Amino acid sequence: MKMEYSLVRSRRKTLSLEITSEGLIARAPLRMPKKEIDAFILSHADWIRKHELKLEKQQKAARSQGLLTDEEIRRLKREAKRVIPERVAYYAPKIGVSYGRISIRAQKTKWGSCSAEGNLNFNYLLMLAPPEVLDSVVVHELCHRKEMNHSPRFYAEVLRVFPEYKKHYRWLKDNGNVLHQRAGLRG
Repeated sequence: MKMEYSLVRSRRKTLSLEITSEGLIARAPLRMPKKEIDAFILSHADWIRKHELKLEKQQKAARSQGLLTDEEIRRLKREAKRVIPERVAYYAPKIGVSYGRISIRAQKTKWGSCSAEGNLNFNYLLMLAPPEVLDSVVVHELCHRKEMNHSPRFYAEVLRVFPEYKKHYRWLKDNGNVLHQRAGLRG
């Protein structure tokens, strides 16, 4: 059994698989033999099918909810510019950090980010998520002001401030793709 996939080679050390609306993508080290990549893909056939079915279900959910109109997107961005800075201002003192500029963006893959200078970026689609999910992303990004990594110390700080973080992170993993598809950011 042979599976179709797109191959992306880079200076990475490990092989990874990603299921997108365009199909299966294998990300491999520059010198990894194609035979080894094919064997890896075949050994993960059940995982691939499970995730393809999940993506199909998400795409169906996005279609049933409909694409966001330009007016809905403008409204969500205005709401995000009002709500997200309030949530950042609420959590920053609890974490004991300062921050710089807050930007609201239409990011294809990220929900938030934090620069080394302390500037924060958030995806306007968070306005479609439950408030606790938004708060979990705000806390995550603010905790990067203490730890600019995803180490155990970083997650210990996130969980100290937001004990139910994992539950809300899971919501984004399970539902975030639907939000992106509704905005037309992913096919």
